[in-house]
Amino acid sequence: MEIKKDILWRVYLCFIGIVVLSVMILGKAIVIQKFQGDHWRSMGDSMHQKIVSIDADRGTIFSEDGQMLSTSLPQFDIYMDFKADGLIAKGGKVYNQYIDSFAHAMADYFGDKTAKEYKKEFDKAYKKGNRYYSLKKKLSFEEYKALRDFPLIKLGKNKSGIIVEQSSKRIAPFGLLANRTIGLSREYINSDGKVKKMNVGLEMSYDSLLEGQNGQRLVRYISGGAVPVQGFQVEPENGRDIYTTLDVNMQDIAETALLRMVQSVHAEYGTAILMETKTGKIKAIANLGRNPNDTTYWENDNYALRVTEPGSTIKIVSYLASIDKGAVKPGDLFEVGSTGRMQVGPRPITDAHRMPKPVMTIEECIAHSSNVGMGRVALKAFGKEPTEFTEYLEKYHLTKKSPIDLSAVPRPRVAPLQVSHGGQMNLVTMAFGYAIQVSPVQLLTLYNAIANDGVMVRPYLVNSIRNNGVLVKEMEPVVLENQIAKPTTIAAAQKALELVVTDGSGKNIFKDMPFLVAGKTGTAQVADRGIGYANRVYQASFAGYFPANNPQYSCIVVVRTRAGAGLYYGGQLAAPVFREIATKIYSMYVDRKTPREYEGAVDSTSYFYAGNAHSMKSVLGFLDMNYVDSIQQNSWASMYATNYRPILKTNIVKENLMPNVKGMGLRDAIRLLENIGLRVKAQGSGKVAVQSIRPGAPFKKGEAILLNLT
Repeated sequence: MEIKKDILWRVYLCFIGIVVLSVMILGKAIVIQKFQGDHWRSMGDSMHQKIVSIDADRGTIFSEDGQMLSTSLPQFDIYMDFKADGLIAKGGKVYNQYIDSFAHAMADYFGDKTAKEYKKEFDKAYKKGNRYYSLKKKLSFEEYKALRDFPLIKLGKNKSGIIVEQSSKRIAPFGLLANRTIGLSREYINSDGKVKKMNVGLEMSYDSLLEGQNGQRLVRYISGGAVPVQGFQVEPENGRDIYTTLDVNMQDIAETALLRMVQSVHAEYGTAILMETKTGKIKAIANLGRNPNDTTYWENDNYALRVTEPGSTIKIVSYLASIDKGAVKPGDLFEVGSTGRMQVGPRPITDAHRMPKPVMTIEECIAHSSNVGMGRVALKAFGKEPTEFTEYLEKYHLTKKSPIDLSAVPRPRVAPLQVSHGGQMNLVTMAFGYAIQVSPVQLLTLYNAIANDGVMVRPYLVNSIRNNGVLVKEMEPVVLENQIAKPTTIAAAQKALELVVTDGSGKNIFKDMPFLVAGKTGTAQVADRGIGYANRVYQASFAGYFPANNPQYSCIVVVRTRAGAGLYYGGQLAAPVFREIATKIYSMYVDRKTPREYEGAVDSTSYFYAGNAHSMKSVLGFLDMNYVDSIQQNSWASMYATNYRPILKTNIVKENLMPNVKGMGLRDAIRLLENIGLRVKAQGSGKVAVQSIRPGAPFKKGEAILLNLT
């Protein structure tokens, strides 16, 4: 009996012990879960660390005069660690002292919530001990700069608990101007979940230089996000800056003239290219295509590179080749008939209109754009051996891709010239602009060589590559052909192209010009990309140079019409655009070191202002002028006009880089420059014309800058 009691006592004791232990474990679990959960979760998270990539700032693309054409605008995501030592020390003394004024500052500046609502959210996050509270996302630099002066935040990150994460977005400050050539840079996630790039234009061609090298950062994951571990960071190496050959004012002139024409005739698309004769620098390149859903136009494709049948602008090729071979001499006569239609070798040829006389010189065939005449010229020179014509096409660089410094340049197409493959038929057809497909930039390169006394230079878009303002590489003009033809042949071609303007198909358009122009009109029926000749779609063009007696710029304009358009000749659509561009460029730039205001009729492209955005808007509002606002919340802007309508564009101000103050009044320039730590010296009066520190270059705080005003 005693043994049984002893055993039962021990069993009861063990049972009670197990119950007590279970209650203790359960109680501890409740305490950990309900009261110590955040602490232990953060302890666990502190062991979860990872190295993440820090994106490098993509380089900026500048115009030749230092204006930003494409840049990465910084944006900031702001978080707060409400368990930062500075906030919780001494019972939250700093938090309680500054949180009311901080809430009022947030409400006053952003205006999205009341101070009371901000205070309520902050108190809730502080009470919970939120270590990664999202304060604001995608702030601009101006907004971030203002935020740093708010109460609490200006105490520094240790006391305020502020966490700043910087990223960037790509913008084009000038919007439409040369947008397709400059290109775009964006990323997307494909079907496999991988990040892919979608770049075009210069953004694609120079992607490896613009991209830079990403850095690395060690982060610790906590509840609600990731916090950087201080001291464990490799800074990114930012991308190189690209300085192009483009001139913003010239680009605006070309784009405005082209836009006015394509809008007036509802064209499918148009392109205009302006090249510096001696160097091959592309000073302007406009590509405007009609949006399919409406009647607006945008730079939706690089039509300057698209290969098409060019029409009569190619006739100069037959002229050059035939005379250079010696089969034809300047002044030789060719029968063109009086009906506008004749059989030339294996095929009948029709002229667009009757010629002024039945027999014309070879120069007159060019001037009056006779298909029959140029067909006869090509047949006489190369009819027995059409393949010889290929040698001249190669010499004129019409059988290979244009060497322009862009990616994805298409290859031209040339019909076979072997006798066994219809060579004679193709030769005669090619003589007046069909059976060959070349791009506008290739034709311009050839016309530029004629203007340059036979020296063919490579067209290019990039002047230099810089790293934080330091020159890394400078591009020089490249000669493709020292002489594309004999000097006598080039001189004869120049006279023929002048005859087009003085007595031929361009006479009516270019009469009363204050300077001499040389060039060639062209009109071609289109048969490509699902369009047939029966659709009556035309491509109108004009290629030439100016001033003809001392060529400084060459230019080509191409306009593709809609089906059944009433106007479609090169002299009706392309030549007027060429005239407008040439007239304005001549008056502003030719034989002058710097541009000056156009002397002719008042036009939308002749003014440029820069300064405080709010002040500019106030003036425009006072004058009751409608304008396009593209500056968002930025403090500084520039203003120019397109289609007679003022355009306000952001004047980008990047930290530690010299801003562009050209066009500003002295007060605005001093305010901006002294605000970033520069000492300003000024000469003259009016608007800033020259600044001693180039836009985009790095500078040191306290450095002096000289401004010349005119």
